[in-house]
Amino acid sequence: MDNTLKKLDLEFFGTGQHKINPDKFLEQRGAIFLDVRTKEEVKTLSFDFNYFGIRVINIPLNELSERYNELPKDVLIGIFCSGGMRAAIAYAFLLSKGYDKTKWIEAGNEQITALLKPGLIYKNSSKI
Repeated sequence: MDNTLKKLDLEFFGTGQHKINPDKFLEQRGAIFLDVRTKEEVKTLSFDFNYFGIRVINIPLNELSERYNELPKDVLIGIFCSGGMRAAIAYAFLLSKGYDKTKWIEAGNEQITALLKPGLIYKNSSKI
């Protein structure tokens, strides 16, 4: 983790290498939406991006250190939580484990649901 933290300098954060906008993420067919919210949160509000060609995996942050090997290293992983704090922690953790194709989705619940309008869903449903 020490080496990972050393990389997180002004240039890294200033260039936004760690983030991806939700609309840009939804264009990434074959990606994984890693939801690090608790199981209770996911039961209350869950996301399904099958029409976008994106697989959703829920691994609560407190389980990530034991389950991160369930994630492939060769595809883009967008990390999500409702407020950003857990996604940031998960991002640094996965980066320290060699997950170089990892991005922090720059959005909360409201921003994700705001994108999921009929037009965008319809457009992507025709790609399946």
